[in-house]
Amino acid sequence: MSRSRRVAFLHTGAVVIAPVADLARQHLGGATTVNYLDDKIVADLGDADLADSVPERISDLVQAAKSAGADIVMLTCSSISQLAAPTAQRIGIPVLRIDEAMADQAVSLGSRIAVLATLPTTLTPTTALIRERAELAGATPDISGDVIDGAFAAVSGGDRPTHDRLVGAAIEQAARTADVVVLAQASMASAAEGVHVEVPVLTSLEPGIKRLREAVDALP
Repeated sequence: MSRSRRVAFLHTGAVVIAPVADLARQHLGGATTVNYLDDKIVADLGDADLADSVPERISDLVQAAKSAGADIVMLTCSSISQLAAPTAQRIGIPVLRIDEAMADQAVSLGSRIAVLATLPTTLTPTTALIRERAELAGATPDISGDVIDGAFAAVSGGDRPTHDRLVGAAIEQAARTADVVVLAQASMASAAEGVHVEVPVLTSLEPGIKRLREAVDALP
């Protein structure tokens, strides 16, 4: 990988920046990374007066990254992953979804996929992404989804243990009837570390960054 490559991450929550940075150091070699954050996007997606502003804001941030020399951008939030392709087309640089590799894994691992989220604004696009990747793979999985009450409020308030406890309990419940459990948000990854179930529990960060590495290596 050329040391001149610059990779931009676009975040909607500060909690994800540190773990993404750790994985970037492991997998992106000598690339320079830069972070862009709009921590109101998730809230605004649920606001009828502000939701329509989000695509333009994402475009503005990707344009800023391009102007600053970014060769490629990764969206680290599943709530906005559907904006990757249109934004890439509009701005003219690759824009990747951190959860795409996870979705492909889920489709390959079983026909009963349980999707867990701590926000309804994330559950819908993640489920849609899995359906999209399943169609490309010629699969027709049974996909269920659940929003875990109280978990997002806990982690937003700095109470990671309560978040992980609530998410862990939901993982154990979902694993009883699913072939694979998908955690829709990168911020949920820590909860999976303390849970032991008989089915795979997928998170987006590491597979997403590994796919990003492949994309960076493939840049002309």
